[in-house]
Amino acid sequence: MTLYSYCESPIGELLLTGERDRISGLYFSTGSKARGADSEWERQDKTFRKARRQIEEYFAGDRREFDLVLAPHGTEFQLDVLNALLKIPYGETCTYAEVAESVGRPKAARAVGMANSRNPIALIIPCHRVIGSNGTLTGFGGGLRAKRYLLEHEFAHSGLFA
Repeated sequence: MTLYSYCESPIGELLLTGERDRISGLYFSTGSKARGADSEWERQDKTFRKARRQIEEYFAGDRREFDLVLAPHGTEFQLDVLNALLKIPYGETCTYAEVAESVGRPKAARAVGMANSRNPIALIIPCHRVIGSNGTLTGFGGGLRAKRYLLEHEFAHSGLFA
């Protein structure tokens, strides 16, 4: 059975989903991929206590990496892309082409974009750190305002230019 909980954030309410101790989804309440809980899911806030605490620490600027058991769903290629996203350092960005290169598919920048857009565990798997080759912010399921906020938040707390 899918369990769920909500977490407040500066970019709106976040929906967490999963089973037992495994996170299978983190969704925004705004943007093109906004999502709410399905009626057959069971709300269980206790199950997501650790995840909510880590998200709060992230937004407070005290956490740069999440330490959670993740269970994303997707094709083999999508999962390869999600694993590549996990390697993008906090406070940094890369392009779709760079992600494509890192997964051994240098001509698959568009396919990386599609896989990125299907990231079921946004924020924790940092799809917001991927930008267009010309440095522009491109589509983001939580909306470009949320993407800009997340990037500016990480940059401000990264210590890269302190």
